[in-house]
Amino acid sequence: MHQEFLMGNQAIALGALAAGVRLVAGYPGTPSTEVLETVAKNRQENTYVEWSVNEKSAMEVGAGAAYTGARTMVTMKQVGLNVAADPLMSLEYIGVKGGMVILVADDPGPISSQTEQDTRHFARFSKLPCFDPSTVQEAYDMVQEAFEYSEKYGTPVFFRSTTRVSHGYASIQVKDVEEYKNVEPEGFVKDTKRWVIFPKLSYQAHINIEARNEELAKVFSQYKRNLLLPAGDDCKELKKGIATGGFNYTYVTEAMADLGQLRELKVSTPHPFPEQLAVEFLTGLEEVLCIEELDPVIERELIYIAGKYHLPVKILGKLSHHVKNSGENTRDSVLADIAAFMGRQLPEQGENGQAVPAPELPVRPPVLCAGCPHRASFYSVKKAMQGRKTIFCGDIGCYTMGNAMPLDMVDTCLCMGAGLGIAQGVGHIEPDTSCFAWGG
Repeated sequence: MHQEFLMGNQAIALGALAAGVRLVAGYPGTPSTEVLETVAKNRQENTYVEWSVNEKSAMEVGAGAAYTGARTMVTMKQVGLNVAADPLMSLEYIGVKGGMVILVADDPGPISSQTEQDTRHFARFSKLPCFDPSTVQEAYDMVQEAFEYSEKYGTPVFFRSTTRVSHGYASIQVKDVEEYKNVEPEGFVKDTKRWVIFPKLSYQAHINIEARNEELAKVFSQYKRNLLLPAGDDCKELKKGIATGGFNYTYVTEAMADLGQLRELKVSTPHPFPEQLAVEFLTGLEEVLCIEELDPVIERELIYIAGKYHLPVKILGKLSHHVKNSGENTRDSVLADIAAFMGRQLPEQGENGQAVPAPELPVRPPVLCAGCPHRASFYSVKKAMQGRKTIFCGDIGCYTMGNAMPLDMVDTCLCMGAGLGIAQGVGHIEPDTSCFAWGG
């Protein structure tokens, strides 16, 4: 073991290599991109790496390698998961032989995405286990554990990161190359009852998946990264609790240092949810505040569990408007939410309860890079179409920044590759309109 100062995405990549990953495929998208780049820079000779043409292709390449018994990882951002949904939904019914981790980076804010889509919903929708790290060190360790669970239960698993884990830096303990796993895959073994998806086989697979997830809910209640704090009898006298997960756990930990102790539930596996641990957490409590990004996933699970076990506890959070329901949480917003929940005055507030205002940061909108060829393309088309009825249909990525003045050249932007379809749709209804599509 040795110590390195790493970005979260770098830690995830090195953790996958330490776990013996043999194939990594993905599609670039902030905040996930550096994972595959780091694997490419640090891989062993027997590890294959590719940027796939899209997320669907990456998922299929990863699945094929996992069929052979090799450990594989597929990388993408949250909206890219939509592109990969077709093979993903069937893959869960087929299963895998080698461990397969699907790294999906969520983007609260959003900082560089069209939506604030929450991968934890996709985990439940696709019935896949989901791991949600809270620190860079935990991301490194947990991705190795994710491979173990994937292989043991013969299923792909999600590894859901968020921007502050993906792009945060920390000094962490990592394995030396000599400590990496190196397991030779068995190879693909023909078995049409396993690898060919027929309706009758899918029916039985669905039964097996539901039974497996019930088992995992119990197993995850004992998983060392799902925590009930404080440990032992110290938490039994407390009547208020905080439930959290992912990077927000670090904000909650800082807030507790300022505000005092509450009973805490840290959820590192939002699906299958650690139900028995949650029951232990809720028992004896009067109120619980849920701190999470992006959607009220933990909150809804605890409301369900409280009802199922007839526990007289009030669950608060995004649904009750005690926590904001969009955007990133911050250390300050979490501190304020917990202080209000506890009926406490914020430590940094004055006698009248007014917070000391921080100076506003200058607004610096993103712009096209100096010398970017898109500038000339945008300008040339705009000059050529001057005086004519024209719309310019954009695409996600750098092209979107062509909407800024003085170019003002992006009238629509929906999703990857949609510029052409939008232009065709408008053109069919307004044949007198010249429709241009930007994309790549």
